[in-house]
Amino acid sequence: MKFSVNQKDLQQSLSYCQGVIEKRSTLPILSNILLEAQGSKLKITATDLDLIFINEIDNVEVIEEGKTTTSSSIMYDIIRKFSSGKKINFNLTSENKIQLESEKSIFNLNCIDATEFPITEENFNENEFEINSKQFLKLMNKCKFSVSNDETRHYLSGIYFHQTQLDDKIFLTAAATDSHRMSISKLLLKENINFEPIIIPKKTIFQISTLLENYEGNVKICNKKSKIKVELENSILISKLIDGKFPNYIQVIPKNNKKKLDIDLQLFLNSVDRVASVSLDKKDGVKFNLEKDKLNLSVNNASSGDGQETLSVKFDHDLDISFNSRYLIDIASQLDGDKIEIFLNDSGSPALIKDPSDFDSIYVVMPMKG
Repeated sequence: MKFSVNQKDLQQSLSYCQGVIEKRSTLPILSNILLEAQGSKLKITATDLDLIFINEIDNVEVIEEGKTTTSSSIMYDIIRKFSSGKKINFNLTSENKIQLESEKSIFNLNCIDATEFPITEENFNENEFEINSKQFLKLMNKCKFSVSNDETRHYLSGIYFHQTQLDDKIFLTAAATDSHRMSISKLLLKENINFEPIIIPKKTIFQISTLLENYEGNVKICNKKSKIKVELENSILISKLIDGKFPNYIQVIPKNNKKKLDIDLQLFLNSVDRVASVSLDKKDGVKFNLEKDKLNLSVNNASSGDGQETLSVKFDHDLDISFNSRYLIDIASQLDGDKIEIFLNDSGSPALIKDPSDFDSIYVVMPMKG
């Protein structure tokens, strides 16, 4: 195998692979990426057995076709230190050595034979639909911070995607919760799609988000039973899904929160962030002391001190309630407009948060005791 590839293209591809490959893998082959040079393309594959990522680089000068596997992290570390955009020449000099050379550098890396690489080709053509990449990314960003890290309830450690209908409109709806907070967001679909409800694991969500960050155009999505395939122009991601039942989140949405708090979003975000600075572990609740058109925010930490701030708001009631500051900052950071609306009931009931400039997303946050 012998080929030349542009440094920038290769670095981009390898950086995506870093997110897939497990750092502490027991199988040496899983720390490797599969390199296949054919025609004028270089195909790079990374897997952790639950997730397969395939990326194709075009316009590669292939002198001799072939395939091998080598360490993903070492190769990435070398490639990103080469001058940007330079040509890198690869040569498989023996079964277990690949040579890379660029400008004045030469490296010989160990290889493991490509036949040992665990990859299964699967036929994924049914149930395919297309979706705008930026809208899909927005859907994930609105929900991913609420995904649970609690491994005992595995069905919460991903985003639940399903089709919903309102009047005669059809939506792809996403929901995530860690049982202290919940995010729900939906995206209007042009047509009814053949889509079974699924829970996409957290790692896969973050990997898709990274891929879509700099991607324009549509994404093809296809799910069957236990797997999902997401296809971009030059990349494919195939992932196992979470096997479990997502709770009925609709019944958690507060129905009788009549006390509406209307605040300037940026002021609120900055204020909560500032007041929370006094708490080192961010576990201390930020206390809302509300009276007519006035919000007093305060945080009190036994070991480091206290902080408080007052904001002018629109509010017609008296209420004291505390929240985890991190949760409020996570939500507020995802809102699109310049206002935030918080609907409250009493100091022990969950708050409903809405974005007046995005009717398709809502958030629920449990208050803190104390």
